[in-house]
Amino acid sequence: MRLLKARRSPVELSSRLRTAHAVTAELMSDVIGEACRRFPSMGQTAKTARIARLTAAEAWTDAALALIDLELPLWQVRRIAYDEGEWYCALSRERELPEWLDRSIESRHADLALAILGAFVEAQRVAAPSSRPSVPIVARDVRDVSRFDVPFCCDNFA
Repeated sequence: MRLLKARRSPVELSSRLRTAHAVTAELMSDVIGEACRRFPSMGQTAKTARIARLTAAEAWTDAALALIDLELPLWQVRRIAYDEGEWYCALSRERELPEWLDRSIESRHADLALAILGAFVEAQRVAAPSSRPSVPIVARDVRDVSRFDVPFCCDNFA
């Protein structure tokens, strides 16, 4: 099983998960190789060994939940539901908040493991560190500063 490979677009991986009919060892390997940053970590060998055992046993749903536990420790499964032939999976960082206040990641698929993996990949994409600086850069145009120097009265005399 290939566990490490070149990273591709998360959008491409999400579309592959949506169009798949069932989880295979190759698809799980692609998810681990493309979406997981902590999988080959030295500090969590028990968790990575568990995922490898679950994958070898083709326990796809348990492997997907174990990936969430390893890769997204701050995220939790908010809801798993089955309705009209599809599984719905929602992941959340704030599970104790009311649902209308929470910004959860949702995915759906006819296969439970693929619904969980779809939500996992989307949460990985959202949680991925961006390459932007922490403080936005504002371009300053010295020529336009003078138009903002006009005084005006803002008192309410009523």
